[in-house]
Amino acid sequence: MLKVAVLLSGSGRTLDNFHERIQAGNLQAEIQVVISNVESALGLEKATRYGYPAFYAKDNASINTLLADYKVDMIALAGYLKLYTPPEALNRAVLNIHPSLIPSFCGAGYYGHHVHEAVKARGCTVSGCTVHFANELYDQGPIVLQRCVALEDADTPDDIADKVFAVECEVYPEAINMVAEKGIDYFWKKVRT
Repeated sequence: MLKVAVLLSGSGRTLDNFHERIQAGNLQAEIQVVISNVESALGLEKATRYGYPAFYAKDNASINTLLADYKVDMIALAGYLKLYTPPEALNRAVLNIHPSLIPSFCGAGYYGHHVHEAVKARGCTVSGCTVHFANELYDQGPIVLQRCVALEDADTPDDIADKVFAVECEVYPEAINMVAEKGIDYFWKKVRT
């Protein structure tokens, strides 16, 4: 069972998903703390309602100071919209989900709706999501799991976002369970980064 810190910047939809799956016994994780870089983030209210310690922290140093008070095996980025630098002990233990099939539509500037607009503009027939470990570069760490969704010509960026998020709700918990089973080092050793 992984002890997880969740970092978010917004509404906490991914936190909702994690909480529901933990309650159902389908996610092998225990959320120790939820931290947001946005003081008014709805995700912090949800975390409090779920019974998780919830804090606002404006930058990496503040986040890492808070994390020092918790026993954490892994950090899950859940709609966290800044490049995060963890404490040394958790350097390779930051998991992220990206709303495209990496290496497509990733890197600086590709987040949230920007990704889905780019997918639509390119005329892609598929999109999807990628759960990967984060490092010091956007979307460059080892991939844990990817899942594809079919797109229709008539799909708008909002339609694409809805399809991808539905798959994210399945894939992110599945990836966390894989990490709990195989260990973090397994994923870093299988690729050259």
